[in-house]
Amino acid sequence: MNRIKPGLQTDVPATTGDASEKSDATDPSDALFNQSLEKGIAVLRAFSAQRRTMTLPEVAEATSITKSSAQRMIYTLEKLGYVKKHPRTKRYQLAAKAMQIGFNYLAADTLIDVANPFLSELTNVTGETTNLTEPDGVEMVYVARFVCTKFLPIHMPIGSRIPMYCTASGRAYLAALPEDESRALLERSERVTHTQYTVTDLGEIDSRLAQARLSGYASNREELFIGDMTIAAAVVDGERRPVGSVHVVAPTSRWTLAEAEQRLAPAVIDCARGISNSIRTLG
Repeated sequence: MNRIKPGLQTDVPATTGDASEKSDATDPSDALFNQSLEKGIAVLRAFSAQRRTMTLPEVAEATSITKSSAQRMIYTLEKLGYVKKHPRTKRYQLAAKAMQIGFNYLAADTLIDVANPFLSELTNVTGETTNLTEPDGVEMVYVARFVCTKFLPIHMPIGSRIPMYCTASGRAYLAALPEDESRALLERSERVTHTQYTVTDLGEIDSRLAQARLSGYASNREELFIGDMTIAAAVVDGERRPVGSVHVVAPTSRWTLAEAEQRLAPAVIDCARGISNSIRTLG
C-alpha cells in the first residue's frame, strides 16, 4: 500500500485519481447511466499539469477508450468550445470555457459565501494564509483562499486537491466523521510517502485523529511538502456532519509546531465554529 512518491517539491500535487478511473457509481446494468457522457468527462479530466496538450492517440491512451471514441469526444468538445486544437501542432488542450463548470460550482456553493468573511478575518488575526477545503472522495479540494503578504513555500490555487490522510484539513474532516466512516476512507486511500515526515500507518493516523477529536483541531508538519505546516478545524452542518475544513498555513520558516498549536489553533477553531453556526442558521 505504501510507497515513496517521486518529486517531493512540486508546487501542486497530482490528483490521486486518473481520468480513466471508473466512478464508484458505475453499474453496467444501470440503464440510465450514459457511458458517452462518462467518456466525454473522462476526456476533460485527462488534461492536467502533466498533460497540458495531447494528440488524439494520447487522449485515447489517457482515457482508456478507443481512438474512434476519443475522436468523437474531442470533436464534440471542440465544437462546444471546451477544447481547442493548436493550428500548427494539431495538439489539443483545454479552452478557457472549461473553467465555466468549476466556476459555476464555486458561485453556487453557499458554504463559500458564508466562509469568506470568516477566512478574511482569520487571515487578519493570524497574519497567515487561510483556506477552506471540501471533501471529494479521499481528497480535500481547495474552494476558498485568502493569501497573506508573507512568503509561502507552496502555491495551492483554487481547485487544488490534497489527500486526507496526511494533511491537517483532511484529518480535521476525518476526525469529525463517525470512526467507521473515517476508517473506510483511510483504507481506500493510497497512502503514499510524500516526504520523510509523512505518516502512512493506519494505527498512527487513528491516534492523530483521536487527538484531533479531543483538541478540536488537526495538524500537519511537512507531511505533504517540505517547509509546509498547517493547522485545521472541521466545519460541520446542523446535523453535526463535517462539510469541510478551515486551515491556516504556518510555514516552518516562521513557526514551530508548538507555537502554531498554541497561537493559531484557537483562532482556527473559532473560525470553523463561526462558519458552522452560520450555515446552521441557513437551514
